[in-house]
Amino acid sequence: MIEDVKFMTEVEIEKENAAITKAYKELLKVSYQTLTSDDKKLIRSAFDVAVDAHKDQRRKSGEAYIFHPIAVAKIVASEIGLDATCIAAALLHDVVEDNPNYTLEDIERLFGKTVARIVDGLTKISSMSKETNVSAQAENFRKMLLTLNDDVRVIIIKIADRLHNMQTMDAMPP
Repeated sequence: MIEDVKFMTEVEIEKENAAITKAYKELLKVSYQTLTSDDKKLIRSAFDVAVDAHKDQRRKSGEAYIFHPIAVAKIVASEIGLDATCIAAALLHDVVEDNPNYTLEDIERLFGKTVARIVDGLTKISSMSKETNVSAQAENFRKMLLTLNDDVRVIIIKIADRLHNMQTMDAMPP
């Protein structure tokens, strides 16, 4: 669901940046009571990296791609009630997959082993082939169950990702 950036006027860019800032503030508001100062720094750093990684990407709807990871992070925070580590991982869930300038090693260096492990699990699930072959589907399901054993947060964040994709399917052709 990624498109290249179209030409935008300064006014459109300002409006979009204001909307991104508003979405970020809403994300913080939904879990504000439970966040420590370090949690807020972690989330802000993840947000900054995600904004940079997705700055030239747009969704099929035409909106800036960054709205998707913010929405996934909001689902993780407000509807599932996960912690700052998961919120950060949700913000970063497409960074390594979508931007060659960021590696898993970068994520680990910037955010630690736990966030990197979750992002790696999310990237692996996304890269599973969309096979119609029953045995390939079974193998993908087996890999996903093994991921569950590694860290259940990977599957929970992936479900939030899929939920947001389903909520925004109206931008996709039939």
